[in-house]
Amino acid sequence: MMMKKPKLELLSPAGDREKLEMAVRYGADAVYLAGTSFGMRAFAGNFSPEELPSAVRFAHENGVKVHVTVNTMPRNHEAAALPAYFEQLDAAGVDALIIADLGAFTMAGKYAPHCERHISTQQSIANYECATAWYDLGAKRVVLARELSMDEIREIRLKTPKELEIETFGHGAMCVSYSGRCLLSSYMTGRDSNRGACAQPCRYEYALMEEKRPGEYFPVFEDEKGTYIMNSRDMCMIDHLQELMDAGVDCIKIEGRAKSAYYSAIVTGAYRHVIDDLLAGREPDPVWLDEVNHVSHRFYSTGFYFGEPGQYTSHSRYLREWQICAIVRECDEDGNALLTLNNKFSVGDTVEVVGPDLKPFAFTVPAMQDMDGNPLEEARHPQMQFRVKFPCRVPPMSFVRHAVELSGR
Repeated sequence: MMMKKPKLELLSPAGDREKLEMAVRYGADAVYLAGTSFGMRAFAGNFSPEELPSAVRFAHENGVKVHVTVNTMPRNHEAAALPAYFEQLDAAGVDALIIADLGAFTMAGKYAPHCERHISTQQSIANYECATAWYDLGAKRVVLARELSMDEIREIRLKTPKELEIETFGHGAMCVSYSGRCLLSSYMTGRDSNRGACAQPCRYEYALMEEKRPGEYFPVFEDEKGTYIMNSRDMCMIDHLQELMDAGVDCIKIEGRAKSAYYSAIVTGAYRHVIDDLLAGREPDPVWLDEVNHVSHRFYSTGFYFGEPGQYTSHSRYLREWQICAIVRECDEDGNALLTLNNKFSVGDTVEVVGPDLKPFAFTVPAMQDMDGNPLEEARHPQMQFRVKFPCRVPPMSFVRHAVELSGR
């Protein structure tokens, strides 16, 4: 009897409608998003009750599932609103709910009977007994704690019911707290990270000031490496997807609902191509492995999968080495394209073009035209529309970008 070939679901962030469309077009199997309540990213765009059914329809029409985060810990006055909210999500056709609170989990089973229930990483599931307990209560999937090693995940898979799905984080920001549960932001700024409003104070550069010497700052050193004692690296597992599949992981999640549409697109596209290559028995194309370096990020690590990730303590800046010039809105078979501008560029510049299922290629910008057909030497007004001819057809929602150092000092 042949064993079923493993399939790794790619779950991508969809913080708003534009990010949703990018994630879908660039190859997500499923997206996760939030309504305007009970989600752990209060400052993402999120989806109103009027917007959500349309978002779900769009995803389903493209063969993509929708998971909705309901993963804050509701207070007494909020719990009463959950039944109606779950009924709304159920009616909208949502595929799964990502839940952290046991009471919310129980209510979801009653008021959203058509939605799968997935247990959020906020529950810090770190052993097979806990995972099995949630399965026995009715969970379809558990999102494991981010602090687990590959060996620990392998053991959890071995000792839990095969029907229970396992999801892990594979790419994106990490933080100094345990599975995202932190009080630092609430204490310092009044913005509760456990209710979706984290101010990320772990990223700040701290100094010491003596009370009677205002304005005189002295550096705070943990050791000789400097002051960024809480600064986490970003996670990147694109080089280790086969190991995740071999460990029995069913779904890999890309963090980033509060990040840009460009991030959603590029990281989703990179992981999509590498997963497809591995499932087809091909060696992954290096161009896709490198795409994760074309988005804004901190220094990468493999999280806790292979040991302690370590910290980068020299500074907390993002690495920003590429800038979006424009987005392709339409393009015919001959390469005649309509674009909208993000950042100015000129005729004669060397840029890169990358898109849904389009391998990046370099391109020297030829003559451009404004919407009246007049020659355009430089596109410089944000969101202006203009025309350019590519050497081939380029899919809508492709990006024109160029290399530029934006990391700062």
